[in-house]
Amino acid sequence: MSCNSKKQIDIQGHRGCRGLLPENSLPAFEKAIDLGVHTLELDIVISKDHKVVVSHEPYMNPIICLNPEGDVLPDNSEDIYNLYHMNYDEINQFDCGSKFHPKYPQQEKLKTYKPLLAEVFNLAKTKNSEVKFNIEIKSETSYYDIFTPQPEVYVKLVLDEIELNGMLSRVNLQSFDVVILEEIKKQLPTMVVALLVEDNEIIDDKLEELSFQPEIISPYFKLLTAKSVKAYQAKGYQVIPWTLNEVEDMKQMLSWKVDGIITDYPNKLIEVIEK
Repeated sequence: MSCNSKKQIDIQGHRGCRGLLPENSLPAFEKAIDLGVHTLELDIVISKDHKVVVSHEPYMNPIICLNPEGDVLPDNSEDIYNLYHMNYDEINQFDCGSKFHPKYPQQEKLKTYKPLLAEVFNLAKTKNSEVKFNIEIKSETSYYDIFTPQPEVYVKLVLDEIELNGMLSRVNLQSFDVVILEEIKKQLPTMVVALLVEDNEIIDDKLEELSFQPEIISPYFKLLTAKSVKAYQAKGYQVIPWTLNEVEDMKQMLSWKVDGIITDYPNKLIEVIEK
């Protein structure tokens, strides 16, 4: 009997399935759907022409991307390849899948690009998948007007895109930026939101920064204890930690009965649950 047999756990593929295929790419999202994840976790930013682009950084990351000619990017790529200063037809020329990733040696390499959020929605529709989407709005106050729009514009662009694609009922939004979360609730009070908590932050302190109770708390997993998981759930929160890649950590979180797990290796998590 599974240690989680009494509770349905939300299996979330982090950036698709970063351990297996290039992060935040259509092949990674397709693989995650095929594996059987319940939710695709992904990140979005905004291009110069106001397209909602799937990317963890608001710039071309030299660790994972090559320029359109296949050349390595310089280390100081943030300012040179700021996605908010690039139109999408330029962004999608970069190869963000062929370069070897030092942290994910098993990651299958293939030439791929940063897709639009609409393309990820279309992929799910094409596959007749009921998968949900946990979308992180990449933001911090130092990014405003440099790497991202101001929160009001930023949130509106994202909500409009989700609505346009008929996905409001299948999406929750998450962010480390409490200003963004406040703006989401202001523009669409019914949107389910997750408060992301960094490994150097305190969950309760961050909750106090919000004027409302978010539906989900998503902390770095080592910030949790069996006692705190139970206490947060008793207060009405779902607890969905990130990013668990080791089997022993997955087993521990399952025994604490968290509501979901975000992992780069959904294949491992599925195997643990099914045992």
